[in-house]
Amino acid sequence: MNLIIDAGNTSVKLAVFDKMNLLFDDSIESEKFIGKVKEIFNSYPNISWAIVSAVSNLNQKAIAALSVFCQVHVLDHSSKVPFKNSYATPNTLGVDRIALATAAFYFNPKGNTLVIDAGTCVTYDMINDYGEYLGGSISPGMHMRYEALHNQTAKLPLLELDDPLDLIGNSTNSSIHSGVVNGILEEIDGVIDRYQSRFEDLTVILTGGDAQFLSKRLKNTIFADSKFLLKGLNNLLEYNKR
Repeated sequence: MNLIIDAGNTSVKLAVFDKMNLLFDDSIESEKFIGKVKEIFNSYPNISWAIVSAVSNLNQKAIAALSVFCQVHVLDHSSKVPFKNSYATPNTLGVDRIALATAAFYFNPKGNTLVIDAGTCVTYDMINDYGEYLGGSISPGMHMRYEALHNQTAKLPLLELDDPLDLIGNSTNSSIHSGVVNGILEEIDGVIDRYQSRFEDLTVILTGGDAQFLSKRLKNTIFADSKFLLKGLNNLLEYNKR
């Protein structure tokens, strides 16, 4: 069994896989990490390997504590990957994007695949039908857009995500909701359209914390999979074991 640890910008996600089968997953605050890990090993004593993917500063002492329970692989740029990496600056490629590219490679090994991760940021990652990672793009996520409108202006309020009732906002709040939500929907649909014009039979995967909200509102056909990054990390762990 494998323990998967994804330390993102806002939370730590943990999952347990038996080969390719997802048995358990949860999301916690980073300060609860060690206690949660102990609970998981009590419930799944057959875990023999763990992989750690950290885009934020997960406590190094906490990571070291894992080695008491099992063998640990910390994902970085020296980790083996199953795809050809054509990124011009591979040492700057985020470990989350490495995991997403890996998941895309295994999900659609002989096809063109665009992975969109809608979380703190919106990342776009492209694997072509030759199994080659080409790169993509990074833009602000929905919550970052709400925060920017509040933090970079004198009077605009900080709002929580809400579905705009109409394209035309008739108040400050409804105008902000329309701008953020419709803006990111138009961005994602527009990016998909441009990729489809360049790559035949494009498969689009949408994942991340805002995937469920966005998937119901996009015009393009996509596959929504909230566990896609976790699956990619499990794939990477299996690949690096070999």
